[in-house]
Amino acid sequence: MIKKILSGLVIVVALLVIFIALQSSTYHVERTATINAPSPVVFAQVNDFHKWNAWSPWAKLDPAMKQTFEGAPAGNGAVYTWTGNKEVGEGRMTITESHPSDLVKIKLDFLRPFAATSDTVFTFKPDGNQTAVTWSMTGEKNFIAKAFHLFVNMDKMIGGDFEKGLAQMKSVAEAAPRQ
Repeated sequence: MIKKILSGLVIVVALLVIFIALQSSTYHVERTATINAPSPVVFAQVNDFHKWNAWSPWAKLDPAMKQTFEGAPAGNGAVYTWTGNKEVGEGRMTITESHPSDLVKIKLDFLRPFAATSDTVFTFKPDGNQTAVTWSMTGEKNFIAKAFHLFVNMDKMIGGDFEKGLAQMKSVAEAAPRQ
């Protein structure tokens, strides 16, 4: 009897491992908002990490968060690091590509609460005095992350934060002085 139970358990575990292994090895989250401001104004909010505190959905979660800025002041080579409470964790962002008023690519390294690397991309599409800004994040999922994502949907987990951040960016960019 015990042998049958153990055999059944081994089969269930094997099927679960196979099911997890067959899950997608990447994730992608994307949100878009239209901002009533020219693309250079919106682009400036993303291209300079010093401006992120005004609109980032995570900036106010830990008032004691330690932040540092390295490298270029903005654009290619700009680096932002943070360490804070369990809500914000610890990580590093590096702008790897920047095309004025068009595109910002960021390498995002999470260190805590879990180690992971993601690619974040902001695109800016002008339409008169409005700009459609798209914020996306793509990353790889190892076996543990695949198992985690069976229970936690990445789009639902951070999609709302992207929406909040874009709404706050909209407020900041629309209030910014025009040159």
